Amino acid sequence: MELLDIFSIIEPVINAFEQLDVPYYIGGSVTSSIHGIPRSTVDVDLVAALQPQQVSALVNKLQSAYYIDAEMIREAISRQASFNLIHLETMLKIDVFILKNTAYDRAAFQRRRKDLVDEELRLEFYLASAEDIILNKLDWFRMGGQVSERQWLDVLGVLKVQREALDMPYLRHWAAELGLRKLLEQAFQDAGIDHPLSESSNDRL
Repeated sequence: MELLDIFSIIEPVINAFEQLDVPYYIGGSVTSSIHGIPRSTVDVDLVAALQPQQVSALVNKLQSAYYIDAEMIREAISRQASFNLIHLETMLKIDVFILKNTAYDRAAFQRRRKDLVDEELRLEFYLASAEDIILNKLDWFRMGGQVSERQWLDVLGVLKVQREALDMPYLRHWAAELGLRKLLEQAFQDAGIDHPLSESSNDRL
């Protein structure tokens, strides 16, 4: 599914979050396509600081167009896990990850930014930063046994497009903290960027 179609499908979800004052950002392949090299995708990843008292209102706003289960959402909130919405007309799946109370997750959430994702439709959504998309996709790549070509190519695409703008101290710090340093080094090599993580290198490429 192309990005423009996805944006039109998730717009009501984003509107519901904003009406309920639920902070969120879009991650996953949708955002890596914006920061890096575009590709089609079959699902959407959101991170949201959703609270139990907001669940009923969220269900009421979305249940006519999406499969949405209140108990599943409450369980996800209690476990800081995830739940999914399914757009009934297209069957597009939207995975909503509850914001975790970890130092990295809080840092990534603070770095989200609102971007104009479609000029024609004037759609503005909060997106994960390029650095956090790189780190998150490397983590998913590792958890999947380091075999997902799509995840790896998404990382390389963001590195190639954003190389001049990346916050290298941030990447160095969190790659080390999350145990992703070797994978990040390999990604930079595969992207054709030499030795970007040494402490003696420039902070910005």
